[in-house]
Amino acid sequence: MEKIKPELRIFESSEELSSNLADYVLQVAESAVKERGSFSLVLSGGDIPIRLGKLSKAPYVRLVEWSKWHVFWAEENVVPKRHPDSYYWQAMQWFISKVPLLPAHVNPVSPGLSGESAANSYEFTIRQQLKSRTVQVSRSTDCPRFDLILLSLGSGGHVASLYPNHPVLEEESQWVACVSKDESCESVTLTLPVINAAANVTIVASGLDTARPFMDTMVGRKPIRSHPAQMVLPRDGNLVWFADASAASLFLRANEPYGTSATDT
Repeated sequence: MEKIKPELRIFESSEELSSNLADYVLQVAESAVKERGSFSLVLSGGDIPIRLGKLSKAPYVRLVEWSKWHVFWAEENVVPKRHPDSYYWQAMQWFISKVPLLPAHVNPVSPGLSGESAANSYEFTIRQQLKSRTVQVSRSTDCPRFDLILLSLGSGGHVASLYPNHPVLEEESQWVACVSKDESCESVTLTLPVINAAANVTIVASGLDTARPFMDTMVGRKPIRSHPAQMVLPRDGNLVWFADASAASLFLRANEPYGTSATDT
């Protein structure tokens, strides 16, 4: 199936971005619940957990059918459960503990395991969710089709734990992989086939430190493996970029007609 053209939404401030992101998540969730009776949301690191805190406040918290939500992670550091670098723990502090999600619907990466074991265990968890039909199967691959995957653009041009020029970018058979960025840090990540099988993928770019990778990703002038965000192209789903004016500053300078409002690329 032909890939759908990405959509670019640029906002004046980080706060405006967060409000519009909350609106968008709610919109996708309502559509999924209406269509299938449940909503599968995949979180990542960066500032995603903080931004989702918006959903714990009025008016959102009263509008959401929280019992229908199922939460997963696109990446996780191999650290103890309550470690400050745990994306699960960050999401708990900023979002999950503040809303009435069902504990059984929260699906974190298992702590206390080696990177490879954690990746294998999490892939098994996802496969079980497919068997129970909590998560759909992609129409074009055998990968899970999550309703919405939220990613954050890193200063190095990466998303999830898909780092520039890393062998994981070529992974085609595993749904979840262990990644070693350096000798002291292991993480678990969803692979590109799973991300690109989602119904909706959103990439958030915020702050001046992402201005260069955002610009390079938008114009596509760099080798694609050096900017993994360019490799996020859902096969039969939607890709929406949310960027604040700081992240989009270099791009806007070169493309002045875009302005700083929701805009298609």
